[in-house]
Amino acid sequence: MSDSVSDCTENRSAVTEAEVEALVRGICFKTGPPRTLGVEVEWLVHELRIPQLPVTPERLEAAYAALRTVPLKSALTVEPGGQLELSSPPAASLTECIATVSADLDAVRSALAEHDLGLVGVGQDPWHSPRRFLHEPRYDAMEACLDRTGPAGRAMMCTSASVQVCLDAGYEEPGPLGLGRRWWLAHQLGAVLVAAFANSPLATRRPTGWRSTRQLLWTEIGPGRAGAPALDGAPRESWARHVLDAPVMCVRRDEGPWDVPEGLTFREWTRSGAPRPPTREDLDYHISTLFPPVRPRGHLELRMIDAQPGDDGWIVPLAVTAALFDDPEAAETAYRTVKPLAERAVGRPAPHNPLWLDAARYGPADPELREAAVTCFVAALEALPRLGADATVTDAVAAYLNRYVVQGRCPADDLLDRLRGTDSRALGKDIRT
Repeated sequence: MSDSVSDCTENRSAVTEAEVEALVRGICFKTGPPRTLGVEVEWLVHELRIPQLPVTPERLEAAYAALRTVPLKSALTVEPGGQLELSSPPAASLTECIATVSADLDAVRSALAEHDLGLVGVGQDPWHSPRRFLHEPRYDAMEACLDRTGPAGRAMMCTSASVQVCLDAGYEEPGPLGLGRRWWLAHQLGAVLVAAFANSPLATRRPTGWRSTRQLLWTEIGPGRAGAPALDGAPRESWARHVLDAPVMCVRRDEGPWDVPEGLTFREWTRSGAPRPPTREDLDYHISTLFPPVRPRGHLELRMIDAQPGDDGWIVPLAVTAALFDDPEAAETAYRTVKPLAERAVGRPAPHNPLWLDAARYGPADPELREAAVTCFVAALEALPRLGADATVTDAVAAYLNRYVVQGRCPADDLLDRLRGTDSRALGKDIRT
C-alpha cells in the first residue's frame, strides 16, 4: 500500500488502450534466470511492554521521526494505520537477504525502544479497531473507495501486517523455473502458504473463526481490487486484461481531494478520457492500487503470508518460499504436490475460491493442505543447503515443520490457546514470542 508513485499530473501525455496493454506486458514481467530475492516485512507497532495498550499518533510520529535518521539498507515506509514496513533491496542470495533485513530490524528495534515501543508480528491486530495514522490524499481516496465494499478495507489498511516474498519472474522458456510455471505455482502454492503461516485469528480480542483473518479481509475487499486474474491464459495477457478491467481507485489531482469514481475501469477511462485523459503515471499508480495475492512488478510479489511471531519468524516463510521456487528440484516437487489441490479451486481465481477460503479458515488443520505443506517443507529443507542456507536457517525451518505443520497447527492456534487459557494481559505479553 505504500508504493511510491509520483503525484504530479501536469504536462503528461495521455495513453491509449493499446499502449496500456503493451506497457503492462513489458513492465510487469522481466524474465531471465532467477538470481535475486527480496522480502517486505510489515509490523504492528505497540507499547514495548504491554502491546494491547493504544499508542497515540504523537508518540508514533516522534518515534518515526527518529527512525528516519537511522541508516538502513532496506527502504522503510509507514502504512496508513501506522504499521512499519521494511523492504529489502534485491539480494543475490537468501543468506544476503536475511543478513541485510536482520541488521536493519535490529537498528529499528533499538530506535523504537528509545520511545518504549516495539514491533509485533501478527497478521491482524488482535486488540484495536482500525484507526488511520496517515492522512494524505492517497489514503483519503483509498478509504473512500474501499468503504463501498464494507469495513474490510479499513481493517486491511490500518490493522494488518504481512511477510511478502519477492521472486524473479523466471525464464521465458518452459520448465520448473519458467515464467508460466512460476506464475501458476504462486497461485496454487499460495494457498498452502496461507494455511501453514496463518497468524491472525483474532479481532478486537475475539476469535473470528478464521486462522487467517487477514486473508479473509482481502477476500472481502472484492475480486476487482484484491483478486487474481484467471489462470486460463499466458501470464502477460491475463495480467494486462486484469489491469485494464480493474476499477480505478481514484483520479489524482495536484490540489484538493482526489476524485473517487465508482465503477470506472481503466479500460473505460482510456476510451472516455474523462474526467481527464489517463497518463503513464496514472497507469503506474493504478497498478499500485491493485492488491492481488501475487502481484507482478517486473518480479513476482507474493502477498499472502501473515506476519509471523518472534523477532526472526519472518525468516521461515522467506526461506521456504525461496527454496520452493528457486531450486529446480524443490520447485518440481511443489508443482506435483499442489497440482491435485488445484481442483478445489474449481476454476475460480485466488483468493475467491474454495481452496483459498479453506486455507484461511482452517489453516493446516485441513488434511489435504497439511499433507501438501509437510511435503513442501521437507522439499524446502532438502533444497536450502543447495541455496547456501546455513544451519541456523535450516534448523528454524525444521523446528517450524515439527512444531506446527506436522501437527496440523499454525501460529494462529497458539494465539487461540493463550486466549482460552490466560487473560488479555498474558496474551499481550506472549504474542511477541
